[in-house]
Amino acid sequence: MSSLLILVGLVIGVFLPLQAGVNVRLGQVAGHPAIAALISFSIGTIVLVFVSLGLRPPWPELMSRLAEAPWWAWMGGVLGANYVLAAIILAPRLGAATLIALTVTGQMVSSIVIDHYGILGYPVHPISIGRIAGAALLVVGMLLIQRV
Repeated sequence: MSSLLILVGLVIGVFLPLQAGVNVRLGQVAGHPAIAALISFSIGTIVLVFVSLGLRPPWPELMSRLAEAPWWAWMGGVLGANYVLAAIILAPRLGAATLIALTVTGQMVSSIVIDHYGILGYPVHPISIGRIAGAALLVVGMLLIQRV
């Protein structure tokens, strides 16, 4: 695996607790977590509009391909909105470390199941003792972080 890909993954991981903290503060100023999530997604949408325009995609071809997407391919925004809203609500109550420990543990457990069955078109990677042990260690780590 490329060192650059690993570095990008780590940097993105650094951003998650920062994103939660920034959005919590925005929620405090806005008066409600849902308003903060809306503002956050709106700003993200504006940024992505400019990035997409800069990429100069072939719009007619793109629209044709998007029309062929299965219904569940449109749920990413819903899932992202749920995460952002939940993080805004949970972060001040749990703290950054517990929030991220819980989300990473949940991600790993669901990822092992997704990989095992090839859900959503992922390549199949069967459940193994190593994967189960890794997930168990995450659960133990999450419990240790949460209790301290």
